[in-house]
Amino acid sequence: MSTPKPFIRELKRTHNCGQLRAADVGSEVVLMGWVHNRRDHGGAVFIDLRDRYGLSQLKFDPAVDAAAHEVGGALRTEWVLAVRGEVVSRGDNANPRLPTGEIEVHVKQVQVFSRAKTPPFPIEDDTKASEQLRLEYRYLDLRRPALQRNLMLRHEVAMATRAYLDTQGFLELETPLLVCSTPEGARDYLVPSRVHPGRFYALPQSPQIFKQLFMVAGYDRYFQIARCLRDEDLRHDRQPEFTQIDVEMSFVAPDDVFGVVEGLMAAIVKRTRGVELKTPFPRLSWHDARRLYGSDKPDLRYGLAIADVSGAVQACSFKVFADTVAGGGVVRGLRVPGGGAAMSRADVDKLGVAATELGAKGLAWFKVEGDDWKGGIGKFFPTPADRALLSGTMGLEDGDLAVFVADKEKTAADVLGKLRVQLAEKRGLVKDPDELNFLFVTDFPLFEYNEQDKRFYAAHHPFTSVHPDDRAKLASDPGGARSQAYDLVLNGNELMSGSIRIHDREEQADVFKVLGFTPEETEHKFGFLLRAFEGGAPPHGGCAIGVDRLVMLLAHAQSLRDVIAFPKTQKGQDLMIGAPSEVDPKQLEELHLRVR
Repeated sequence: MSTPKPFIRELKRTHNCGQLRAADVGSEVVLMGWVHNRRDHGGAVFIDLRDRYGLSQLKFDPAVDAAAHEVGGALRTEWVLAVRGEVVSRGDNANPRLPTGEIEVHVKQVQVFSRAKTPPFPIEDDTKASEQLRLEYRYLDLRRPALQRNLMLRHEVAMATRAYLDTQGFLELETPLLVCSTPEGARDYLVPSRVHPGRFYALPQSPQIFKQLFMVAGYDRYFQIARCLRDEDLRHDRQPEFTQIDVEMSFVAPDDVFGVVEGLMAAIVKRTRGVELKTPFPRLSWHDARRLYGSDKPDLRYGLAIADVSGAVQACSFKVFADTVAGGGVVRGLRVPGGGAAMSRADVDKLGVAATELGAKGLAWFKVEGDDWKGGIGKFFPTPADRALLSGTMGLEDGDLAVFVADKEKTAADVLGKLRVQLAEKRGLVKDPDELNFLFVTDFPLFEYNEQDKRFYAAHHPFTSVHPDDRAKLASDPGGARSQAYDLVLNGNELMSGSIRIHDREEQADVFKVLGFTPEETEHKFGFLLRAFEGGAPPHGGCAIGVDRLVMLLAHAQSLRDVIAFPKTQKGQDLMIGAPSEVDPKQLEELHLRVR
């Protein structure tokens, strides 16, 4: 009897576990993978062998090979093994739910590479394990098909990005990870220098300054799939370290950047979903987005536009409306089509509670029932003449619910913008979960004023160019100046942020002045950038697209943690490796640090 050939060295894997079909019947194959489950039928032992490609059923039959059958009887879930055997048809026992369900492999030879402890949760999509437990055993969690699909999708996004931008003449260039700390934005992660006592590097919040320097250096089309780090409070859609598609271009206006981004999104969606995106994407100014939808990242998959009804109600008998308008506030209304008939009084009361929690003083409402308005403030509009102007402004129809917020403009927009999203979810207004609704939001404010600090902050970042029509406002009305900043929104989520950058030293100095930087601070923090501009800087602009968020939306995932291989918790911890961790006091001494 000849000695069996050894696996790996001589018996190479011939197929993956999701590859075999009826056409392979009669072939001798070698498979390698993990034991997904085991079934002992009192003679033959059946194993589902799993790898990232799928499952194949193995049959360990003593009539085929007694030694292999003996090993098969001892196998347990998550053991790693290799088998050699013949592909056999399952005939009437085929499993139509599996791509490989028409066949099974009758095992002639087996080798166990690794035994495994019983996993703390099943390796399947429907696991009931807590997220904390799954993050602690992330190397097991990553075996689940759902997460494998997400990471494979992430790979497809990266490959589509590189392929498309290469055709557009972009160079993939790297930028440093150890940089200097800069003001504005989120907090930096700091890295103490051992060789320069008392000095610190910062980990980059983005490659912003360096990609601008690439433009100054003449590399007119740059991109990078860049790792970025920000020490900020976390949410389900935020992580302390994240990935962005970083893009910068010379000699461009916003529309030129939009064209590249549209092409990139079309290429990514085509590769990952096989769908042709319609371009160009709609454009909406920041002012109009806030006015119509109460948000700078509106979801346009449904209607529910907000109406300014201040003029229509300023003389009405409802004192709250009249007094708010007289006092310089606004009254904004939201028409909920069919909401009057479909929503109960309890539903409307819950909506009022939500409005109050969001910052409104209250929520006014009525239901349209034929030619009459019922409930809430309907009694203040008793005649057709009283109702005509407001009804025409909002486009009210029989069966509708109308809700209103009377307050300062920002409060009314914020509250109705959030209620709009809640109503769309509760009423199921998004009919197609696979719909991808892209939108460019443009002309953001250049500055935001902080009442507590009594100073301006950059709304985007301090290198954003002022809108050409508002250049004079830097001196006369900084709060009214628009920027050449823009966002890409997908289904109500900010997916990309970008701007045309400042390339003129005088304009950059004027912006720093508005932000309150002294000439000394400006020189200390950004002197190298201003000196670079003196070397001849082209007009330039770009953007950064959130890879994690894009993959999350394409995958219909609920959290960024579902599309990042090794994420942090909402407290910024890695439960698997125990980071952040304490370090040896000697290391701290070498870094000239003390821990209190």
